[in-house]
Amino acid sequence: MSTPSAGPRLLGPAEVRSLAAELDLRPTKQRGQNFVIDPNTVRRIVRDAGLGADDVVVEVGPGLGSLTLGLLEVARRVVAVEVDPLLAGRLPATIAERAPDHADAFEVVLGDAMRIEEIPGPPPTALVANLPYNVSVPVLIHMLTLLPSLERGLVMVQAEVADRLAAGPGSKVYGVPSVKAAWFADVRRAGSIGRNIFWPAPNVDSGLVAWTRCDPPDTTATREQVFTVIDAAFATRRKQIRAALRPLAGSSEAAEAALSHAGVDPTARGEVLTVADFARIAEGLSW
Repeated sequence: MSTPSAGPRLLGPAEVRSLAAELDLRPTKQRGQNFVIDPNTVRRIVRDAGLGADDVVVEVGPGLGSLTLGLLEVARRVVAVEVDPLLAGRLPATIAERAPDHADAFEVVLGDAMRIEEIPGPPPTALVANLPYNVSVPVLIHMLTLLPSLERGLVMVQAEVADRLAAGPGSKVYGVPSVKAAWFADVRRAGSIGRNIFWPAPNVDSGLVAWTRCDPPDTTATREQVFTVIDAAFATRRKQIRAALRPLAGSSEAAEAALSHAGVDPTARGEVLTVADFARIAEGLSW
């Protein structure tokens, strides 16, 4: 009798520490290395990501493979982008040992997720990752820019970053990450994650952010132009938009003209403007 194929065997605390010891690995703060040691949290993330058998998943910062193994259980293919050569070198063996029936569906890419220019294989449909805390926003924005095929995603980030990414206009934490993320997607807070599911445990709480791709604002301005306006608007918080735009526009008059074109009150602050407002302002500037 042939035995039915077993699903991936997920990593628990003992397995994570054993792998780290084998590699003589000292997790570094610089690379935001906090490894997930709780299989139930992995299952929760995979479930909440809403993945199906046709999905091609990009994972950033797979580390020792805790989440990777859970993703392989449901997705058609997983491509993991890892910047640490030591970790990237060990991952294929971990997958072969703990998910032998899924090894062909896995590929690791050694590289910096903020600088990578392509993902091998079929176009990815989902991004699911425990993002390194110190680079979570730039990595997310780069991936959304690089991979227009991404339809949705679920990422684990520092709790306050999760709040910022999901914030709407007028919120106290609404800012550059909120507006730039809104260019690409509808973003929402999708739950909280305790510190004790990581090794080493971080000294901050974590949050889940889910997003679904949406069309950007209908505008003649480029994304780069709109993002330049967003950066200028929030360079000095609480500044009126007219004053914040003056350096970029070249003069108060040019800033006023762009705001008039956009139908935006010149005394408004960036914190209350939508991504569509910023797009209209960008249209009114001379580039």
